[in-house]
Amino acid sequence: MESPAIELSDVHAWYGESHILHGISLSVQKGQVLTLLGRNGAGRTTTLRAIMGLTGERRGSIKVHGVETIGMPTHTIAHLGLGYCPEERGIFASLTTEENLRLPPLLSTPRSTPMSEEAIYTMFPNLAERRQSPGTRLSGGEQQMLAVARILRTGADILLLDEISEGLAPVIVQALARMITTLKAQGFTILMVEQNFRFAAPLADYFIVVEHGEVALSFPAVELATKQAELDVLLSV
Repeated sequence: MESPAIELSDVHAWYGESHILHGISLSVQKGQVLTLLGRNGAGRTTTLRAIMGLTGERRGSIKVHGVETIGMPTHTIAHLGLGYCPEERGIFASLTTEENLRLPPLLSTPRSTPMSEEAIYTMFPNLAERRQSPGTRLSGGEQQMLAVARILRTGADILLLDEISEGLAPVIVQALARMITTLKAQGFTILMVEQNFRFAAPLADYFIVVEHGEVALSFPAVELATKQAELDVLLSV
């Protein structure tokens, strides 16, 4: 049986002396979209950062395509096929759209199939029109598209997406939803943190609610209607 694309078992993570994750366990199957829900500060972003080796101390087990990564540095983890899109996007203001897109190196793994620039510009026509525009001239939505496009060009087959819909116009949010649907159909695995439940609900195959650095609730999308009351309690401010 094929290993999960991502598998966390009893993961603890710290920032300095602050113990943020308290035994997170989850798995994401290849080609699945899993959404992490929860209040601000619950540990959702830290879960993504722990997978990438971007926290302080980590304990437990984090496997990517069956390979244990808990002791690996971030650059080695990335070369297993992971692409992390942080909330702040990380677009270089002094580079053009095209230069930002070409900046990361291509991965060389058995599963990596770098998306061509032509395919990327077909998926994101806004970026095609802004190829020579500096990063500072792009709108928030265009920067978000570029941040995801940059990962696709590397050949990563697992995407970690942190709040990609936050603060964007509805038309851009709809474009990102179509992108996720397309990528899922192409076999990409997606683990995303989202506050916008209306955006995430029709896209995810599975939901996990994180509270105080622990899994408070987990269920497949087919059970969403029956879990709504519990969700309302766990996600209310």
